[in-house]
Amino acid sequence: MPRAVAGPEIERLIQLLARLPGLGPRSARRAALHLVRKRAELMEPLSTAFIDALAKIEVCGTCGNVDTRDPCTVCADPTRDRLILVVVENVADLWALERAGVVAGRYHVLGGTLSPLDGVGPDDLNLKKLVSRVHEGETKEVLLALNATVDGQTTAHYVTDLLRDTGVKVTRLAHGVPVGGELDYLDEGTLAAAIRQRTPF
Repeated sequence: MPRAVAGPEIERLIQLLARLPGLGPRSARRAALHLVRKRAELMEPLSTAFIDALAKIEVCGTCGNVDTRDPCTVCADPTRDRLILVVVENVADLWALERAGVVAGRYHVLGGTLSPLDGVGPDDLNLKKLVSRVHEGETKEVLLALNATVDGQTTAHYVTDLLRDTGVKVTRLAHGVPVGGELDYLDEGTLAAAIRQRTPF
């Protein structure tokens, strides 16, 4: 076991940073060292921002987004297309779609996907609220923006069955060749989906 090179407070900072997605122990050490070196410019404002955020962070009671107000910024936006409801697995997916700026509808965060192997069933997801929102009457299209995994597809089929009698149009994201992708590097499943869902040129 390697010896500690800093006091317990800095070692704890490194351990906590290493828990963040995309950071391993070595990256966490570099990040911690950078924060320590830039205490005034980075660490102090960052700790203040954390404290401020912790006091104000809420989960939106309408869509499930994370924000500092309820309803969230997205739900409170009057320019949103009220006819389209985009269903996503988690808040990170909602934020990714917003960054892309390709849809101006409303959102609904499920909080995961159905996964019998992991013990995640329908009652563990935000499905009742989804059905309730669709029954409110404004929604004309439900866009299932779920990951193209087995669990994502299982969830998409389940949601489609749930909404079958509502009269809304249920759509999903297209699957296939990514923009800038080369066929030689794609897996067989992606190629098969692209061929099945081909469109006129």
